[in-house]
Amino acid sequence: MAKSILEAVRQPEFTGENRCEPCTVLNLAIGAVLSVLVARKSKIAGLLTAVVSIAAIYLRGYLVPGTPTLTKRYLPQTVLEWFGKGSEPVVSSGLDPATESPSDGDTTAITDIDADGSTTDIDADRDTTDTTNAGARDGEPTASKPTTKAIDLERFFLEHDVLEPCSESDDLCLTEAFEADWLEESKAIADSELSAAQIASAFGFEGDSETFELVVHGETHRLRSESAQVGRWASRPALVADIAANRLFRSRVSDWNAYDSREKGRLLNGLRMFLETCPTTGGSTEMSEEVVESCCRSQKVIAVTCEETGERLFEHRTDDFER
Repeated sequence: MAKSILEAVRQPEFTGENRCEPCTVLNLAIGAVLSVLVARKSKIAGLLTAVVSIAAIYLRGYLVPGTPTLTKRYLPQTVLEWFGKGSEPVVSSGLDPATESPSDGDTTAITDIDADGSTTDIDADRDTTDTTNAGARDGEPTASKPTTKAIDLERFFLEHDVLEPCSESDDLCLTEAFEADWLEESKAIADSELSAAQIASAFGFEGDSETFELVVHGETHRLRSESAQVGRWASRPALVADIAANRLFRSRVSDWNAYDSREKGRLLNGLRMFLETCPTTGGSTEMSEEVVESCCRSQKVIAVTCEETGERLFEHRTDDFER
């Protein structure tokens, strides 16, 4: 009974690694003031107030309702930075160690492809080109290319018969053959349980001596090794889609194993933007502008989601684009 009550009160979205330090400090201060005021009337009541306040902050992340929202809206950026909370929320970009700490100045993990399919190269050892515009889905958000460089995803997909010009619009679409194989592979994976070891093996980490852990929080799936985060997916369907596409590329792209995990991550993440069928349900997808949040900040993203379930397949920061 006690355990069920605690679980009902607990809010994991605001505790643990998601805890907002500024919110915690502010609420502890409020709790302390309340306890002192109550203690003037009764020391026992004051002590009880302090215990309840600390318990509420520990279990829920805050004492005063609405604290996270108020913190995001009104707390100055400089104050957030005192607590290391000045960076924007992490965008789930799939297989990529850079998703662990985007505030270190490395933004290449999320600037590999535009909402309209535009791409540029980054690897000096591979062929490079300037920005190429692939168009956008009719009636959906569009943006111009960020100034940073990234792998030429469009060239890769065209050369390996993954994408082709759409028959009814000035855009790129998945080839019928690749889409059919991708969805078939995804369905087989979706119907099975996925352990951290299986996911690590699927992405070619089976030779590593490290132990892997799959951390699921809400819809977000994160694969961690003992030393770092390996990848972060917005949902299970996004993870399933990446594993399926990775399998297809291993059999179809002769030098696939020569790409490192970051390059593979950019390719797999960019490819998910073109999904028009949810890989786990078979339903349609939709593109829209959504919001991702951390404890202290909000970030607008271009998102592709499964219409039936609302699960997110792809997300990309809108402020990486030049309007």
